[in-house]
Amino acid sequence: MSKPLERMNRRYTFQDYLAWDDQERWELIEGVPSSMTHSPSPEHQRISGELFFQFRSYLHGKECQVFFAPFDVRLPELNESDGLSSNVVQPDLLVICDPNKIDERGCKGAPDFIIEILSPATAKKDITVKLRLYERFQVKEYWIVDPANQYVQVYLLKDGGYSSPVIYSKEEQIPVQLFSDLTIELSQIFP
Repeated sequence: MSKPLERMNRRYTFQDYLAWDDQERWELIEGVPSSMTHSPSPEHQRISGELFFQFRSYLHGKECQVFFAPFDVRLPELNESDGLSSNVVQPDLLVICDPNKIDERGCKGAPDFIIEILSPATAKKDITVKLRLYERFQVKEYWIVDPANQYVQVYLLKDGGYSSPVIYSKEEQIPVQLFSDLTIELSQIFP
């Protein structure tokens, strides 16, 4: 039995997370573990790869960097030590513009930009739980990509909270708020 499932009635931390089996992928949200061991579909991988390519091409030679899962993002509360953090997520893609947040374990603190690609195993969590978590930790821009319905919901941080989402369909371009001169062609994401 996997270590976090042995005692589900307790709150886990990043310190616990580090001791778990390396062969399994996990996320912690408010100390509650959830397995990330499902295999992404080929469509999920294709979309992730195309988005990574577009962001990586744009960011080449710039200070901001793009990363893809599996890549741990620790979201510690204010004045909470890294080991006691009860929030560790693995977004599908993320952009970090502060190099001080990047270390050998991933990212400590909120990335500037996160993309989650919906799958049957993660959709509910991405749309509700992670949306609230990313808003609370002040992720500036959060995209939810829906491969089945071929649209993207874009949440932008304004006055400490997310505005109502703007929804883009496969025929449109999405302006990236974080970078005023970057747009993502959804026709390349949803051919």
